[in-house]
Amino acid sequence: MRVRLLLIFLIASVVCPSMLMAQREYSPKFYLGGKGGATLSKMTFSPGVHQKMVQGVTFGLTARYTEEKIFGLLAEVNVTQRGWKEDFVRDKAPEYEYSRQLTYIQIPFMTHIYFGSDRFKGFINLGPEFGYMIGDNITSNFDYKNYKEIEGFPAGFRTNEQLAMDIQNKFDYGIAAGIGMELLIKQRHSIMLEGRYYYGLGNIFKATKRDFFGASRGMSIEITLGYMFRIR
Repeated sequence: MRVRLLLIFLIASVVCPSMLMAQREYSPKFYLGGKGGATLSKMTFSPGVHQKMVQGVTFGLTARYTEEKIFGLLAEVNVTQRGWKEDFVRDKAPEYEYSRQLTYIQIPFMTHIYFGSDRFKGFINLGPEFGYMIGDNITSNFDYKNYKEIEGFPAGFRTNEQLAMDIQNKFDYGIAAGIGMELLIKQRHSIMLEGRYYYGLGNIFKATKRDFFGASRGMSIEITLGYMFRIR
């Protein structure tokens, strides 16, 4: 999946600018706005961790430049919550609870491809995303730093090193792809609904041959509602 997403991103990066240069007649438009919504996220760990998705929120500011036909550019500054929730039900120990929420400042730079009428449009967003972690919050109903001392704790058949491990890499980067729709409600006003998938390429823990985890990357699904105002 990682290779496939990278190929899609590279193709879009090459093809879309070529499409832009090929357009001789265009009416550029510039938009500013904001958005907010919910996230569902988990991590890609190696070795694997028994986990399930954790809920979070995302909100931020959006700037968009579009051409008359189908092509535009999109940049955002967002606060986004990601992380994971341990799946103790799978380990037949539902009395334990642990979730870790990682808060990022995320900056995506995306190709914006749109289609439809002047009133209603569908769109696809695709591009790289960079982030920096500003928050790390753990919620647990047991002493996760001393889980080995807890009688009956499921330690023999699951990975637990991540429970108390400090975040070692706060910088994050990855690829995001979204699909959505936009409704023009007045001449310069519009609302957007988007579903977006993020696949992280950066590890939150060190991943050398000496380290326990070979991979610790984030992934998330985001559903957002946004408002845009056309400046010109």
